[in-house]
Amino acid sequence: MKRTVLAIDPGSGKCGLAVVRKEDGIEEILHRRISQIEELGEDIIDIAASYDIDLIVIGNGTNSKQVQSKIRAALPGQAMLILDERDTSIRARERYWQHTPRRGWRRLLPSSLQVPPVPVDDFVAVILAERALSAD
Repeated sequence: MKRTVLAIDPGSGKCGLAVVRKEDGIEEILHRRISQIEELGEDIIDIAASYDIDLIVIGNGTNSKQVQSKIRAALPGQAMLILDERDTSIRARERYWQHTPRRGWRRLLPSSLQVPPVPVDDFVAVILAERALSAD
């Protein structure tokens, strides 16, 4: 069975977005990015036009209610699931370092002691998508 999820990590100024597909037990990240809150409606419409989204997953953290309203306005009738964001930021930092290998002196320090040089909201969204897909 194939299932495609758009996950959103809501924030006050920006949101992490990720499209993750699970097919035959294998998860694949199809798209991830960070969107400014003002552009969220347009970005979601563009993503929905590019991918066959079965479910939108939204973290229950900062600004979740406003993001839910934007989604309802942009994609009325789309199924939504609100998930707990607990520990996602810490896990997203680890995921960032897996996707972006450390170089130079950064290799000497444990990744848990390092803060990525860029926002990791998109990786938080990936983790939210994986949580939703693992519940299937």
